[in-house]
Amino acid sequence: MSWLKSMMEKEPPEPTNPLGTVVIGNIEPDMHDTAKEAVRKALKRAGFKTVDAGKSVAPQVFVDKAKEANADIIALSVNTVPAKNNLAKLDEALKAAGLKGKMILIMGGAAVTKEDAEAMGAVYGKNKEEGVAIAKKAIAEKKM
Repeated sequence: MSWLKSMMEKEPPEPTNPLGTVVIGNIEPDMHDTAKEAVRKALKRAGFKTVDAGKSVAPQVFVDKAKEANADIIALSVNTVPAKNNLAKLDEALKAAGLKGKMILIMGGAAVTKEDAEAMGAVYGKNKEEGVAIAKKAIAEKKM
């Protein structure tokens, strides 16, 4: 029933002095946005500005939105194997845009493991609490 509770939580207010900006979404063709929404709201409550890219988002859209928002972090929800198979396309799009290694990448979801994330230079989070902790740590290290 915790998933029902998280879905019923109201939208947190926009932070007035955000810790950083996160572009968050489900990589295509993943349409499962319950987990993504839970993480997005948790990040917002923790003081991050969030840009919701949506569900079933093409890899290039993440790159474009990250540039547009001057984002610090891209957070991916990957809940299907076809979506996992598109991670290489996102990696290529990040390289082509010159963002690879400059952008913090966080991912989680039913279809990915910590090893999948590490292979792409990303950090893996298994739930919304870990996602927030990873984002806070990454921003703190970036500002050092």
